[in-house]
Amino acid sequence: MTDPHVDAGVEQVRGLLADARRVAVLTGAGISAESGVPTYRGSGGVWKAFSAKEMASPEGFGRDPPRVWTWHNERRMALAHIQPNAGHRALADLEGVITDRGDRFDLATQNIDGLHQAAGSRNVHELHGTLLAVYCVACGKRQWLGFDPVEGLPHCESCGGLLRPAIVWFGETLPRDVWLAAADAATACDLFLTVGTSAVVYPAAGLLEMAVRAGARSVEVNLEATPASEVVDVALHGPAGEILPRLLADA
Repeated sequence: MTDPHVDAGVEQVRGLLADARRVAVLTGAGISAESGVPTYRGSGGVWKAFSAKEMASPEGFGRDPPRVWTWHNERRMALAHIQPNAGHRALADLEGVITDRGDRFDLATQNIDGLHQAAGSRNVHELHGTLLAVYCVACGKRQWLGFDPVEGLPHCESCGGLLRPAIVWFGETLPRDVWLAAADAATACDLFLTVGTSAVVYPAAGLLEMAVRAGARSVEVNLEATPASEVVDVALHGPAGEILPRLLADA
């Protein structure tokens, strides 16, 4: 049985997509949870079992690099067996529809799993970096790691410095160029979608506020209500993998 409220909301969002010339999307852990990637703050989330301060901070890395590397490697290699779901693929398809008609599509994500790119999304702003790359703590050189195995502590081929995962840890700022691109997309869009995010982790959560202040229409797709539900024009509650494909009709 379908939900009449969701059905009506889907039809409304289809109309908004048809009229939009610039579309911006923010995704969070919820969309990847449908592929089996653990969330961080929800029930059974990563930070229920592990200390963020010890496993995902510069200080924790400085105290025990082998422990932090082992932990991140386990998470990285687990992603090798995880595939994009229908929600990821729908956003990639939506980008194709929007750009094929000559309009603009930007996808900012808080996720570090690379599933949007694996699904075919092209214009992706990884706000919190990616678990599939590393950079040198000494010279800053970045390199792609993918799912290549890492033994021990990896070091930079250029300068010999210690490599670390190319993700934003607690206490660190977002990459300036990525944040500026995402903020520009939010303030310039005429339709903003927030998908699978709790809407409480800043500065990423501020993108919705930027878009609304700039006059954009706004949509939430999330399994349950969040603080964003009271802000957006349309709130669609249910699995992203079910709702997002339905938005493509007449987009």
